Amino acid sequence: MKINSTAAKHIKKYCYIVGLLSFLLAFFACSQMIRYQEKEKKAAGIYMAQSTIRRVKAKLDNYIMISDLLGNYIIDGSDMDENTFSELAEKIPNEEGVVKAFELAPEGIITEIYPMQGNSEALGLDVLGEHERKKDAALAKETGEYTLGGPYQLKQGGTGALLFKPVYRIDDSGESSFWGFVLQVIDWDRFMSDINLQSLSEADFSYKIWSYDRSSGDKVIFAQSQDDMPEDSLTIECEIPNNTWYFDIVPSNGWIPVSYWLLAIAASYIFSLLVATIYYQISGKKHREKQYAADLKKAAELAKSANEAKTRFLFNMSHDIRTPMNAIIGFSGLLEKNLQNEEKAKEYLGKICSSGNLLMSIINQILEIARIESGTTALQLKAEDINTVFHTVNTVFEDDIRKKNLQYSADLDVNHTFIFCDRVKLQEIMLNIISNAIKYTSDGHAVHVKIYEKDSENPRKARFIFTCEDTGIGMSEEYLPHIFEEFSREHTTTENKVAGTGLGLPIVKSMIELMGGSIQVESTQGVGTKFTVDISFDMASESDGYRDQISEQPDVLEKLEGKRILLAEDNDLNAEIAIELLAEQKIITDRAEDGAECLDKLEKADSGYYDMILMDIQMPVMDGYQALKNIRDIEKEHGIPQDKAARIIMTTALNEEKNVKKAFELGCTVYCAKPIDMDKLRSTLQKLELIK
Repeated sequence: MKINSTAAKHIKKYCYIVGLLSFLLAFFACSQMIRYQEKEKKAAGIYMAQSTIRRVKAKLDNYIMISDLLGNYIIDGSDMDENTFSELAEKIPNEEGVVKAFELAPEGIITEIYPMQGNSEALGLDVLGEHERKKDAALAKETGEYTLGGPYQLKQGGTGALLFKPVYRIDDSGESSFWGFVLQVIDWDRFMSDINLQSLSEADFSYKIWSYDRSSGDKVIFAQSQDDMPEDSLTIECEIPNNTWYFDIVPSNGWIPVSYWLLAIAASYIFSLLVATIYYQISGKKHREKQYAADLKKAAELAKSANEAKTRFLFNMSHDIRTPMNAIIGFSGLLEKNLQNEEKAKEYLGKICSSGNLLMSIINQILEIARIESGTTALQLKAEDINTVFHTVNTVFEDDIRKKNLQYSADLDVNHTFIFCDRVKLQEIMLNIISNAIKYTSDGHAVHVKIYEKDSENPRKARFIFTCEDTGIGMSEEYLPHIFEEFSREHTTTENKVAGTGLGLPIVKSMIELMGGSIQVESTQGVGTKFTVDISFDMASESDGYRDQISEQPDVLEKLEGKRILLAEDNDLNAEIAIELLAEQKIITDRAEDGAECLDKLEKADSGYYDMILMDIQMPVMDGYQALKNIRDIEKEHGIPQDKAARIIMTTALNEEKNVKKAFELGCTVYCAKPIDMDKLRSTLQKLELIK
């Protein structure tokens, strides 16, 4: 089976992705191998450095032992004259010849040297006063510990280090006093040779041995294989008598040669090409199977999601729908029993109407949420005066404010009065927020509403900030993050006696986001709540606003008496209500119970007999859509001009954009949502010029 172009593009795209992932995987594997080699090299480097350190420490430990022999002799109180010192020093093994001389320095002044030959220039040297040596000698004296100093330029010539052993004697009273030093002069070059640094070079390692100057803190390099050491060298500490040496070590060509990385890149590229080719070959064959499996899984998930959503919806809405329904049923029963009591009958009718309006409000909110979630909600932008919009909103709540004796303020502070906006949705946003503030604010407390303008980044837009702040019951910290979730309420209607579905604020938030704005809420339980809405609108002129207002200005409506309407409605109750409402306006109504009967009555009636047709969409036998189509087809067959065509008003409770669009595509004149509003119907008939 040939793969379509879209699928082929997807396969190629995934080939690139697979190839890239294969390259990354292969490169990762190669890099791990390289890193392993690096780790092995570092382990070898550490071993080589530590081996050198062990040789250094072994040599120094040996020298310390020798110094202990001489030092202990002095500590014991024995006289150390020239002959005694020479005899002892002569017996000390020095096969490598690294120790150039043994010296005694009472009070820091060298008085005895063995061998004297070649070292006599050092006699009389004050190591505590000499510039280079005094810092090391002073440290040894102060700490009482062995101290390795240097390398120095020796008085007897050449370069050497001094191993200081401070000697302290204890007198008869038990007090310790400084006697001087036992010194070993170490031939620096022989010492460096003896610790076998050459082995590092033979193992292809570069090295540097250094320490810090005791006075300045600057680096002092003792030995190095090259001048410029790489920055990624390993540094290993070597503790020596009263000091620390540092060993820097790195392979001569680096831990990872550049050639290794180039080889890794080449190998990874070849591997990715191979994998991508294989993937491309098998993807075409498996595309249909994968697509089928994906479709099946998606269908199952959608079914599950739909079922969960349905269950959640029914659970959340059951109480709020039952409340007005119970009221309607209950007061209808009371009304039936008290028809003779006019006062009670009016009271019960008022409560039935109020409950019906609440039920309709709930249903409208559910439908609005559905439209928002389906993406069918669109903005109807017109030039509006924000003063008028704001005044209209505040006027709605005058009665509620008076009844609850609220401290209410409404301030407007804007520079740009006229804006392009969806007036209905903007008013709904403000009405919802202010309504909540009033509902949840106790009698005598305050509600403050304000609209002010802020600077906008876009010079052609006006940025408005709408705030509503109350001193009501507030919300808890736990509930605040869920305030904009559907069906979310902190307290039920039963708990706080305030009716609501938990849909108002989600709708508000969705509308604000549709306008490109944002909403924030701050609340403290028992203190109050503040909503802040931030929306930018395109600027309009006063002439734009005047033009739109004129276009929407309805003419004066006159009487409907004597008009004849064909009503196509299958539901007896709905039909009865419609007929009664029309009869109040002296309109003559004929009823058809479905679309087929409607067609039959039209065919039997004289031309122009009916002034208009009021047709429901959802009907048995033949629905409104099919009846509408058939009527328009018949009119075309008989050559009836458009201005003489039947005026058909489609009615339905499904006031959705797709339903409206379909009705107009089939040729309806006007679309009206149920329940029928006579004021809106009058306006519709006037626009159809059925009334003047």
